[in-house]
Amino acid sequence: MLDALTIATAVAALALAAWCGLAAYRDQPTKDWHFIGMGVVTFLALVQLVVGIVLLARGEDPEQGTTIFVAYLLGSFACVPAAGFMSLAERTRWGSVTVAAGGVVLAVLEVRLYDIWGG
Repeated sequence: MLDALTIATAVAALALAAWCGLAAYRDQPTKDWHFIGMGVVTFLALVQLVVGIVLLARGEDPEQGTTIFVAYLLGSFACVPAAGFMSLAERTRWGSVTVAAGGVVLAVLEVRLYDIWGG
């Protein structure tokens, strides 16, 4: 895996979590700017998904198994969009809390992906 991409995705996810956490603290729902931030984080997760699949196609193997690696790749890609859709259903501060939690979960998944690959 690309260490720089993993770090960038985790840092961007934590920044999104802090931003949405601040919005929740201010009793605000997710706004359009938050969705742009979610798009950036999701794009980074998509790039990581593509890189991971390309590495697997080239014959490189994760240290802890391909199945669990692919499962974590797919989960990390779906994490923030799922939280974003859930925040649309809850147009209160709890929508912002949901996206903040999704950002923290994505950061944890990134650490786990690094560990699974053999970092």
